[in-house]
Amino acid sequence: MSDLPLIVGGSGAIRTLRFNRPASLNAIDSAMASAFLQAIQDAVEDPEVRVIVLSGEGRSFMAGGDISQFSRDPGSIPEGLIEPMNRAILLFSNSDKLVLGSVQGPVAGAGMSLALACDLLVAADNTRFSFAYTALAVSGDLGISWSLPRLLGLRQALGVALLGDSIKADEAQRLGLVNRVVAAEQLAEHTLNLANQLTELPVLASASIKRLMQAALQQDLGSQLAAEKQAFSQCIEQSEFHTAVAGFLAKRK
Repeated sequence: MSDLPLIVGGSGAIRTLRFNRPASLNAIDSAMASAFLQAIQDAVEDPEVRVIVLSGEGRSFMAGGDISQFSRDPGSIPEGLIEPMNRAILLFSNSDKLVLGSVQGPVAGAGMSLALACDLLVAADNTRFSFAYTALAVSGDLGISWSLPRLLGLRQALGVALLGDSIKADEAQRLGLVNRVVAAEQLAEHTLNLANQLTELPVLASASIKRLMQAALQQDLGSQLAAEKQAFSQCIEQSEFHTAVAGFLAKRK
């Protein structure tokens, strides 16, 4: 087993980033944050990559920030830990690449924040989400105050943040936090199958869908209709569109 804090793998259109501090439930420290930023930069800049898969080694995807670093050097947290993670999240959020999270076990604090920042999320049936920040008397980071209200609505988001209840995988799916829940022993296989499925989507169409849906909550209806029209117009200029239409007509015949 590698002693690197992040294991980068995959091939072709799929790039896999696996957090690798299982003894500490993959808690983020500055070294991991730096490695994650570099790996995201590399994936975003690689024209061959279509899908980025985030996962965690061991029994947890990620159980938050590294408490030992918090205790030893709290002053290092904003710039040494949060800042590189924020930059990485902005990079993949603004990228056309699709980001698939694959989570299991305790997913708490920064782990929950990062999971919710993914475009799509598949969870093992043993997953437990927890806001967890208030237990350390902090307010949250890595975009959780942005993602939670958008996924749950304000009332539910405040409840998750302030009441401290953990959310089991099936409840997370009901609430709309995750797309799929699978048996823990099937998580890796299901994640790979889903990643392969995503690579088969039309390139421009899938990228446009991501951009349009990200922008929808910040725009009025007229602006969104115009953005949809522009994206649609760009899509129909692609060879993928003409191939898809021809295939559809051939099936009808």
